[in-house]
Amino acid sequence: MSEHSKYDIREWKKKLAPFERPRISASVWQLINSVGPFLILWVLAYLSLNISFWLALLCAVPAAGFLVRTFIIFHDCTHYSFFKSRRANQIVGIFTGLFTFCSYEQWKNSHATHHATNGNLEKRGVGDVWTMTLQEYAEASWFKRLQYRTYRNPIVLFLIGPLYIFLIDYRFNAKNASKKEKIHVWLTNVALVAIVLSVGFAIGWKAFLLVELPIFYIATFSGVWLFYVQHQFEDGYFEHNEKWNYVEAALKGSSFYKLPKVLQWFTGNIGFHHVHHLNSRVPNYHLEKAHKSDPRLQDVPTLTLLTSLKSLTFKLWDEQSKKFIGNRDIRNFIRKNKTA
Repeated sequence: MSEHSKYDIREWKKKLAPFERPRISASVWQLINSVGPFLILWVLAYLSLNISFWLALLCAVPAAGFLVRTFIIFHDCTHYSFFKSRRANQIVGIFTGLFTFCSYEQWKNSHATHHATNGNLEKRGVGDVWTMTLQEYAEASWFKRLQYRTYRNPIVLFLIGPLYIFLIDYRFNAKNASKKEKIHVWLTNVALVAIVLSVGFAIGWKAFLLVELPIFYIATFSGVWLFYVQHQFEDGYFEHNEKWNYVEAALKGSSFYKLPKVLQWFTGNIGFHHVHHLNSRVPNYHLEKAHKSDPRLQDVPTLTLLTSLKSLTFKLWDEQSKKFIGNRDIRNFIRKNKTA
């Protein structure tokens, strides 16, 4: 048993319980200082088009930061952690979800599955990054290998993927979706069409696209990158179901992304991802305090902006070494098995 597992999940829940309590003043203020500046900067970007597109783009960068922060509020609402009231979480979650083109009910369900199965080799495929093991890849057909390499290519994963996920993939229901989730998805789609058409016709389609696309793209790229590095780092965590442990998955399979303070603020403290996975009912503005409350929460996989770039080289999970590996190790493994 590792140092992290000395407490089981019930004991960790008890230890982190004091940080679960949302403060209405903090939540409302965060809503104001996230959505408010986003809307102001969106309008400023539109007005700046009369002077220069580059000035509008200058406004788009911080606007994207505030959109990421708005998404974190949406994310907290799906965990019922932003307000004490479940109803308030639902209302604010649906509202903030429209800014990020997400259906509240759909995202809530898939993300709950991600939390319940993170790092479980038998339960991959819902709300996570497609990850194959080295052995699976070696035994796969050439076509499946091609699919996987294409998916994991940084151009596809980070340049094409964000727009595909948020603009296209989230518009459709999963096969096993409940009736409630299906209704939420289609109502979200209808609301988004109405909003986009209204704004597009009001200010002109060219202006709308020149403002919305850069903001949305920068924000969704940032979101996908954050999610990727939070679980795709060298000493990650993947185990078969019989050995899988929730606490281990949270503290070994979710990174502490140590960001500069300004980026930590814009990303709503989501870099303390190990704490979030350990107890998703802790609102984002309490995550840092929870992180500092126990030395074991600081003795976890830690990434910085610089060291996180190495995650781009990781392709497969090696069950033998318990590490992510890159192309060189993959080629060596396949070559060795061919000559064996």
